[in-house]
Amino acid sequence: MFSAPLFERANCAVKEERRSVGHKERRIANRLQLINWCLVAGGALALCAGLAVTTFTLEGLMTREVLTAPALAIAGLWLMRQCWGERPAFAMIAFSQMGCFVIFAAPMSYIGLGAGMPLQDTRFADLDRLLGLDWPAYFHFAMARPELLLYAKFFYAMILVPGVGVPVVLGLTRQYIRLQQFVMASTLALCVVIVVSSLLPAIGTYFEFGLPSETELFTANGYGGQARDIPMLRDGTLRALNLAKLGGILTFPSFHAAMAVLSIWSLWSIWWLRPALLMLNAGMLVSTPLVGGHYFVDVIAGVSVAALTIQASKGLTAVVVASPLAVSTQPKSEVTGSAARYSLGRHV
Repeated sequence: MFSAPLFERANCAVKEERRSVGHKERRIANRLQLINWCLVAGGALALCAGLAVTTFTLEGLMTREVLTAPALAIAGLWLMRQCWGERPAFAMIAFSQMGCFVIFAAPMSYIGLGAGMPLQDTRFADLDRLLGLDWPAYFHFAMARPELLLYAKFFYAMILVPGVGVPVVLGLTRQYIRLQQFVMASTLALCVVIVVSSLLPAIGTYFEFGLPSETELFTANGYGGQARDIPMLRDGTLRALNLAKLGGILTFPSFHAAMAVLSIWSLWSIWWLRPALLMLNAGMLVSTPLVGGHYFVDVIAGVSVAALTIQASKGLTAVVVASPLAVSTQPKSEVTGSAARYSLGRHV
């Protein structure tokens, strides 16, 4: 039997150890947060450069959507100074980082597609056939089952959930490192998708196969933007970009597919969310070709991009963890190496 004083000392030691490990995790998360702000700044510089060397112009700079992201960043920085505000602060700052980057990335995707590189629709359709995947058969299968169409549109719209849900859940559960890794991986994935889609542009499956994207029972909402805007970008008639009206026009790789994988990975440690994560994101993967007018190879490429950016975020985290600046200023005796390695090892 342990004596009461011995048990109390052991309990205090465990609490102190957890506080020390938590302190180090916050320091690492703050450094990752700084890296993510650098990525956001890089996106802003890329947009400025793109506008400088092309004839594109921006409109709608003072809309509510544009002003929300910096407002959340300011609120998050204020909350970070409050003793009770750490959790919502990390969530708000992460949401702000993603929002700011999307503000810069959306017009960059239009500028990239305005370069007028050769369309790759026929090649992507051939790759689908080479893999034994028949997109027209998939389309007719869905059209013959109207009860599935509503679910397809619902699951496709689930891309809106990770941008808000992941920061909130990871922020409130104090998984700050994983939260910043998710922001980093999402940002890098969007960069890759924009570059590749600009070099290998495609309008989409409805264009390639001559199938209707609008019927009495169904409208491919995710396909409308690329079908409307890409031809005008290529012939030079669309050069004034209104930030509040820009849509998703990226085809290969599919950013929907990338976000499905990233959201599963980011929240997988929360076991009770796993069934919902698998159901919602599997549904998004299945519905992406139909609602977004994507080829199946778009989805495969999007999953691959997510896998690469996850590894990139983990690699950058490992560099930050190994940096002397990330080491806690507290004496080593206060932190057990095994506990710290276990806690931080989950993220690298």
